[in-house]
Amino acid sequence: MKALQATLLMGVLTLGITGCGNGTTPPASSTGAATATDNPQKELSLEEITNLAKKEGQVVSVGMPDGWANWKDTWNDVTNKYGLTHSDTDLSSSEELAKFEAEKDNPTADIGDVGISFGPLAVEKGLTIPYKTSHWNDIPDWAKDDKGNWLVAYQGTIAVLTDKKLVKNPPKSWDDLLKGDYKVVVDDVAKSNQAQMTVLAAAMAHGGSESNIQPGLDYFAQLAKQGRLASMDVKPTNLEKGEVPVALLWDFTALGYRDKIDPNRYEVSILKEGSVVSGYTTIINKYAPHPHAAMLTREYILSDEGQINLAKGYARPIRTNVKMPEDVTKKLIPAEQYQNAKPIHDYKVWADMAKKLPQMWEEQVLVNIK
Repeated sequence: MKALQATLLMGVLTLGITGCGNGTTPPASSTGAATATDNPQKELSLEEITNLAKKEGQVVSVGMPDGWANWKDTWNDVTNKYGLTHSDTDLSSSEELAKFEAEKDNPTADIGDVGISFGPLAVEKGLTIPYKTSHWNDIPDWAKDDKGNWLVAYQGTIAVLTDKKLVKNPPKSWDDLLKGDYKVVVDDVAKSNQAQMTVLAAAMAHGGSESNIQPGLDYFAQLAKQGRLASMDVKPTNLEKGEVPVALLWDFTALGYRDKIDPNRYEVSILKEGSVVSGYTTIINKYAPHPHAAMLTREYILSDEGQINLAKGYARPIRTNVKMPEDVTKKLIPAEQYQNAKPIHDYKVWADMAKKLPQMWEEQVLVNIK
């Protein structure tokens, strides 16, 4: 899985394009790529962007494979609705940015899907074309760059996955988790962003934040002293074998595993004291060969249909005003469980903290494992 597992970094922003009739877009350079320096400040409507996209005829993505977040349905829709052909290369967030930068003189990719912390980094490196969709006002402030360089399409929250064959009373809270008699599985904090976010989730649930991770470390130190903390890369294979009683994972990952193996065997929920919310953002390559096709793709991803497609792939849509089909809603965790889940407000602070976390984890948590 193209997981939210990467080193966290931050940056600033430049440039200025918005869509839907109130923005601008740069023309093609001699290489066919959109560039900031060529920007004539010409405003384009969504209709004009759509027509230009159809003339471009294709959209090339990175990090947006068919099997992740149900991108398959979105690409089928983009092809059927607008006549755009599509291809994708599955890359990590850092690899996507490296590709945009390395290919600036001979670009191949138009749009990518990266962890939220990589959005500001892409702007800092000057790799983005800003584009605000017609659903701009539906996106929370924490989930978008104010100029439209990046915006979150779907979000993830640390959740608990419980094997009900092994645990009769699935935990509903962090307190329940601490009082249990089963192993609690967390990914490798030294390598996994999912695991680092799990520590942050525990910190937030106990009064901490991205700048104060100590409550999370204290929490897991207690589990370690009980001899109940285990580190494992959770996969369907070890879940099926019954090696994972309880695991802390991204909600979309946990839901996918649940339904792939046995929906009746597993319970997935958000622990009630709180958790952390993160997300994935689209970035449009500054050097895109098909910039308008990329803008139109972002527009579709944020549409009702696009958001529903993501939900079908267990990715929780960023827009809360989309009416979800009942069968899709049933696959997701009830919305009320997210009321105490909070986003990171300062990714630069968290990036600095995440660099220190592996050593802190080793010194304060692992030392207590029995």
